[in-house]
Amino acid sequence: MTITLPDLPYAHDALEPHMSKTTFEFHHDKHHQKYVDTLNGLIDGTNLEGKSLEDIIAAAKGDDSKKKLFNQAAQVWNHTFFWNSMSPDGGGEPVGKLADAIKRGFGSFDDFKTQFSEAAAGEFGSGWAWLVSDKDGKLSVMSTHDADLPLAHGAIALLTIDVWEHAYYLDYQNKRPDYISTYLDKLVNWEFAAENYAAIS
Repeated sequence: MTITLPDLPYAHDALEPHMSKTTFEFHHDKHHQKYVDTLNGLIDGTNLEGKSLEDIIAAAKGDDSKKKLFNQAAQVWNHTFFWNSMSPDGGGEPVGKLADAIKRGFGSFDDFKTQFSEAAAGEFGSGWAWLVSDKDGKLSVMSTHDADLPLAHGAIALLTIDVWEHAYYLDYQNKRPDYISTYLDKLVNWEFAAENYAAIS
């Protein structure tokens, strides 16, 4: 069983005008597909063939000789998670238990937005910003560089934003803060984040 490219959870043009069809044609169909293809080439004929992404990431984590394997597997996982972190009906504020947890963890929703935005804008070069939870349901913001992800650090991802330049450059050029604010105001999928949070307890 090989790793396959998951379909987008919406049409390529569903997030327009905030993210263009062209961005998804390159980002999902080409970048994400390349990570999938490279990963399958690396695990072909090894004891990791047929394993889950999570198992591959765990097997490669922290081993410099398996850095390429880790990067490819993590980027397949990260991108799949990112697509689901957005929705054509996204934006607004969370409700219910997740909203309560954000208030406990950050003081207010606005304070969360500030911390998340600063983490995403402040990531030097390529990387990700995440809303994460520990096993007890305490929330925090995490930023990771290149392909790194919360799973490798014992944290549970609730949602993410990709701040590699190829994620936003066709639509926002060098205006990363505009991309981040649009993500939070118009695209973020709080239902997905709430489902991930509910699975912890």
